[in-house]
Amino acid sequence: MNRHLTILPHTLRMIAWEVTRSCNLSCVHCRASSEYGPYEGELTTDQCLRLIDDIVSFSKPVIILTGGEPLMREDIFEIASYGDKKGLRMVLATNGTLVTDEIAVKMLESGIKRVSVSIDGLDAESHDAFRGVSGAFEGAMSGIAAMKKAGMEFQINTTITRVNLDQIKEILSLVVGLGAAAHHIFLLVPTGRGKEMADQEISPQDYEETLNWFYEESLHCPIQLKATCAPHYFRIFHRRRKEKPAESRGERDSLNAMTRGCMGGVSFCFISHTGQAQPCGYLEIDCGQLKEKGFEEIWNGSAVFNDLRDLSKYEGKCGRCEFIKVCGGCRARAYEITGNYLAEEPFCVYEPKLEIRKT
Repeated sequence: MNRHLTILPHTLRMIAWEVTRSCNLSCVHCRASSEYGPYEGELTTDQCLRLIDDIVSFSKPVIILTGGEPLMREDIFEIASYGDKKGLRMVLATNGTLVTDEIAVKMLESGIKRVSVSIDGLDAESHDAFRGVSGAFEGAMSGIAAMKKAGMEFQINTTITRVNLDQIKEILSLVVGLGAAAHHIFLLVPTGRGKEMADQEISPQDYEETLNWFYEESLHCPIQLKATCAPHYFRIFHRRRKEKPAESRGERDSLNAMTRGCMGGVSFCFISHTGQAQPCGYLEIDCGQLKEKGFEEIWNGSAVFNDLRDLSKYEGKCGRCEFIKVCGGCRARAYEITGNYLAEEPFCVYEPKLEIRKT
């Protein structure tokens, strides 16, 4: 294992921006415990556009417009279009139920490059139970059909829990059949409303087996597969990648080789609906208020961000693990369980080689 894999630790590559906390669903796992709203203190249109100006003054990250449900903001396409004209890759995360033929066309016209839709069950019964609203599955499928008709590229996101773990293989088949560009799986982090689902978090061993299965699927799946909130995947990827001949490693393989498991505060940032900067949506620690400070100042100066970039501060077995640079452990899960965002990842079964120390 090459512990000196080149990763640029301070380059801002991606922002998940919660443009609103309002949502038309009531998902059982929601990190934000979102409801219909409205919510006080959300950034105004002018504040959103100024924030984009602030971002592009020093970086060119991918911007994920998320929520809540971002389509509940009347100015969402104005925000997307402004970011696109500034040279940012704008993408949008939705539950799909509000996407009509007209909305799908507006997405394209505003410069949105890809849309993610969450599918967490194989059918209406399982998906609707997860989403908390009857008709959510039918609405999502209708939204996907509208995007396909308009030519809008889309991916499917799936949060894995004990409830749907036995469906994940069939869900992947569904995703491929729908014509998605990618399937991203998320491992449940029990924060927000998701705290009530802590007992539905899959076991560490199931976690390991699921990620190994996902790696094997990635070798032949016709679409891109990506594991999110599952940093262990990159330990598995790098260990098992060595089993493959160099000439058989494709473009997707190279992309995974150049990324990292937990990117929170390192190359990724979350911005809340009120303008609070955080390492990620699940790690709700105030790293700076964008109504009070410039984004570049927060990104470069936050004590929390700088802690996360300093691997010598990581504790427990994460701190001595030879895969620390490519995994990092889930900082949100560590914080939720221990109260310390630098503690070892509590859902990892891997035991580091004790003789290898950080350099």
